[in-house]
Amino acid sequence: MKFCSNCGKAVLKEVPSGDNRPRYVCKFCPMIHYQNPRIIVGVLPTYDNSILLCERGIQPRKGFWTLPAGFLENGESTLDGAVRECKEESLATVFDATLYAIYDIPHIQQVYIFYRARMEKPYFSKTTESSDVQLFTEEEIPWEQLAFPVVAEMLTSFFNDRKCGQYDVKYKQINKCWRSKT
Repeated sequence: MKFCSNCGKAVLKEVPSGDNRPRYVCKFCPMIHYQNPRIIVGVLPTYDNSILLCERGIQPRKGFWTLPAGFLENGESTLDGAVRECKEESLATVFDATLYAIYDIPHIQQVYIFYRARMEKPYFSKTTESSDVQLFTEEEIPWEQLAFPVVAEMLTSFFNDRKCGQYDVKYKQINKCWRSKT
């Protein structure tokens, strides 16, 4: 950040009075610019014995597979955002959504909140954000072509849970960086 969004003047990075972390501070107006983690919401959509995955049609990680997810918008709940992202990225409609996993990824300032949900019918399609959308059984998952470590982590947990028949809410901190492949 170089300029204050309030007055347009240059900002400095320093610890404001009464704070304990460096922040972008404007010396011309009283604005302190807080930078907080981004919240990503998504769905792990199931149909029969399969999981719906989307091949990313946009960067980052274009051409790699992921679960339908994206940034939470202002004014929406995490559940509403997750269902919206599923519809935007796959045209799939889900129901019976329950909180499934929360992943903190501090090195990229992101928090992932995912819901497990069911698809009533196998209706889905590619979109402007997804160049392909498919249902995969556990054996068919393109593990080496998954876009992000958090997706692999979540799918692994899901398949383990399915074997046990118990889907407890998960929490984990992930410190892995993206794979270097484009």
